[in-house]
Amino acid sequence: MNIKKTLSGLALGLTLLLAAAGCGSKAAGDGEKIVIGSMGSDAQIWKHIAQSQAAKDAKLNIEVKEIDGGVVTNNATKEGEVDVNAFQSWGYLVSYNKESNANLVAVATTYLEPMGIYSQKIKNMNDVPDGALVALADNPANTARGLKLLQVAGLIKLKDGFNEGTGSVNDIADNPKHLKFKLIDDTTGPRVIQDVDLVLIGNTVAMEGGLNVLKDSLFHEEVSVDTKSSINVLVTTSDKKDDPGILKLGELYHNDDTQKYIEQEFGGTKVPVNKPVSFLEE
Repeated sequence: MNIKKTLSGLALGLTLLLAAAGCGSKAAGDGEKIVIGSMGSDAQIWKHIAQSQAAKDAKLNIEVKEIDGGVVTNNATKEGEVDVNAFQSWGYLVSYNKESNANLVAVATTYLEPMGIYSQKIKNMNDVPDGALVALADNPANTARGLKLLQVAGLIKLKDGFNEGTGSVNDIADNPKHLKFKLIDDTTGPRVIQDVDLVLIGNTVAMEGGLNVLKDSLFHEEVSVDTKSSINVLVTTSDKKDDPGILKLGELYHNDDTQKYIEQEFGGTKVPVNKPVSFLEE
């Protein structure tokens, strides 16, 4: 037996095997793999995007990992269990970073899902009685968001310098109708609507409770400078913020196919916002 020829043949075979394995890995991966942490309707949208031709054309292999809870999802992003997440508003992100001493960053805007003011007892905002009981979400970002909406609706006035991420009822400067406030788990809004005069509900929770913010609320947010803290964002870690694949996700969200799907599924209640992140930081 010619040992040199045998060794040469084994080396050649190993080289070909490794090359084949490398080609197989590339095909199986179908492009850069990105794991997105999400929940509820956002997860539904990203599953649609993951299967879209646009994602294939962008050479992205998107995996959607559903996680229950905003803090848990942000923690998973911070710890690298997911590459990016899609569920939260700018105000929620600011609040999380402050409370958790974290440095997650937004890489794209996606939509405004309007918070609405709902009631089964009142038919018009002009009819809100003196001393009305108002239910607000019991988490810093959504408490502040609800108070800001009450101000835009003309029911209260907030102190100068109101913090849109952590503001509370203690920051009310003027309360002419002597509103009373009750803090609730923000997932229970549709269930407590009959027990209070007004309840502020985010649209994801409202839809899960059979409510459409554009049709059923007395008053709701609209896209403006005043509501920029409520605009939803794609979020990742600072070391991944320039990753080309992650940056492509914003484009995939705003393409025509995705927007048509969102309109059909959610009846216009996810208002598209395609602005640079710098708009939120101003």
